[in-house]
Amino acid sequence: MSRERLYLFDTTLRDGAQTHGVDFTLHDKQLIAQMVDELGIDYIEGGYPGANPMDTDFFSRKPKFGHAKFTAFGMTRRAGRSASNDPGVAALLEAKADAICFVAKASAYQVRVALQTTNEENLASIRDSVAAAKAAGREVMLDCEHFFDGYKEDPAFALACAKAAYESGARWVVLCDTNGGTMPDEIETIVREVVGHIPGDHLGIHAHNDTEQAVANTLAAVRAGVRQIQGTLNGLGERCGNANLCSLIPTLKLKGEFADRFDIGVSDQNLKTLVQVSRSLDDILNRAPDMHAPYVGESAFVTKTGIHASAVLKDPHTYEHIAPEAVGNHRKVLVSDQAGRSNVLAALERANIPFEKNDPKLTRLIEEMKEREAAGFAYESADASFDLLARRTLGKVPDYIRVLQFDVNVEQRSNALGQRVTVAMAVVKVDVGGEQLISAGEGNGPVNALDVALRKDLGKYQKYIEGLKLIDYRVRILNGGTEAVTRVLIESEDETGNRWTTIGVSPNIIDASFQALMDSVVYKLVKSGAPA
Repeated sequence: MSRERLYLFDTTLRDGAQTHGVDFTLHDKQLIAQMVDELGIDYIEGGYPGANPMDTDFFSRKPKFGHAKFTAFGMTRRAGRSASNDPGVAALLEAKADAICFVAKASAYQVRVALQTTNEENLASIRDSVAAAKAAGREVMLDCEHFFDGYKEDPAFALACAKAAYESGARWVVLCDTNGGTMPDEIETIVREVVGHIPGDHLGIHAHNDTEQAVANTLAAVRAGVRQIQGTLNGLGERCGNANLCSLIPTLKLKGEFADRFDIGVSDQNLKTLVQVSRSLDDILNRAPDMHAPYVGESAFVTKTGIHASAVLKDPHTYEHIAPEAVGNHRKVLVSDQAGRSNVLAALERANIPFEKNDPKLTRLIEEMKEREAAGFAYESADASFDLLARRTLGKVPDYIRVLQFDVNVEQRSNALGQRVTVAMAVVKVDVGGEQLISAGEGNGPVNALDVALRKDLGKYQKYIEGLKLIDYRVRILNGGTEAVTRVLIESEDETGNRWTTIGVSPNIIDASFQALMDSVVYKLVKSGAPA
């Protein structure tokens, strides 16, 4: 029997951007959009063109997606204006997007209080806006804001809003639990009633998490007939967040009730990258990952010693509802030599590092990993540094560069215009194949100056790092007080577009930064096949 298609809609870059403490840069948006596309999401809502310069810039050129449709968000025409004379609608039509998602009130109370217009004008605004975008050749959808609260107050008007969009040519009519207070049984009942008027394969669900039920409400809506699911990575969103795609995707893929009936754009292979996607987003936002998040959290498959641990070691199914590898996670049995070994072996396999299971050096690697993780290293977020640690311990990394000394100074002075400026200067002394090289560099900060000095002259290895560039630098303080330990993550990119992340940990931020810088350079040499 063929399975029915469910369509996934990611609004991390728009609704997720309303999260308290989250501020995306344009570069962040570009990185996240590419990552979400590679996961297999059907629609990526990039933001609100015309609302701010960054979103307008983001929509000035269409990203090269392999799967997703780039979607612009905005309001239907304002009351008293025509669609052709509304700047917001014009900005949407000018955006380089595949689809347009309008938002309109679907609650008579909200129309009266928030918009201060009439129900008839609200319906006309929906019809006119959808028709204008449809005529412009765009795929059109409408977010029916406050739909469920509106339906409970005045079902005829809420339904009229949804039907106005559908009858005007909207591909998707999305029912929104905007305040996040609707219960799953209410969601299911109301959606079933709506399906009697609008086909389910034209309906979507947009749930907020104010009662910790956004995922449950979304699944209830799917049971009742909707076929588009809106959500965000890691459940980002205003107030308590949105439906979490990192929970919904594996549930749809791995739980029989849904997996047997439905198909989604995320392949089994891409599902295995879900942990990486989730943690990459946290790294971009410089947030600590939720250790206890379902499926993707570090503790999602952790068991402590005792009866549970003994059972898991005999048969993982005793305390695991899915195989952790299916989502790119892995089990840990704490305080267990056997588990420590299996975790490291699994990490080596993920990194494609050859090893012999009976190699005594593996024991040394396991102990080194434990010591470093206790000190604050987090290799889940630093693939390249783990690769180097493993290769060094197993004796497979040439001694390319030996750092003899480095020095960094930060000076504030007046420039030629009499302006006060702060300048960082660094000197690095290295040994390359017995030749001592000294390089100096100046930068807009101490880490930038160190990077410039380090990569200015590496002798015979210089040609291998010409295409190396650092594209992101993130700092996290692991504990407080005067002896705070700092973790630095540096993301690098080579001339082919390949990216990797390295890590450094130290009470001294410059030392931690230099560790990560050195790992980045050495990793590039290893991957380039540079001779010893």
